[in-house]
Amino acid sequence: MPNQMTEMLKGTLEGIVLAILSERSAYGYEITAELREAGFADIAEGTIYALLVRLEQKGLVDVERVPSEKGPPRKVYSLNASGRDQLAEFWSTWSFVATRIEQLRHTDQQHTEGA
Repeated sequence: MPNQMTEMLKGTLEGIVLAILSERSAYGYEITAELREAGFADIAEGTIYALLVRLEQKGLVDVERVPSEKGPPRKVYSLNASGRDQLAEFWSTWSFVATRIEQLRHTDQQHTEGA
C-alpha cells in the first residue's frame, strides 16, 4: 500500500471498523478478512487487534468471550450505544470532508481543462 493510502487509512480505520460492527458482531480475524475482501489487502491483523483494544478502552464496543474449538475463547465485539454515536459522528465528518474534497477536485479539473 502506498504511504499516502496508509496515512489516509490511519485516520479512517476506526470508523470503518465501527461500520463493520454496526452490521454484525465479529471477532478480530473476521473483521480483518472482511476488510481484505473489500480491497484493503495490506491491513495487518495486529493493526485490527490493537484498534479493537482501543475501541474497548474507549467504551465504544461490548466484548463477549465465546468458546473456540481451537485455542482460547474468542473475543467477539459488538457496537454499543456509544459506538453508534461515534459512528454517526464519523459519517457526518466523512460526508463533510468528502464533499469538500470533491469540490476541490472538480475545481482543479476545471482549471486544468481551462488552461
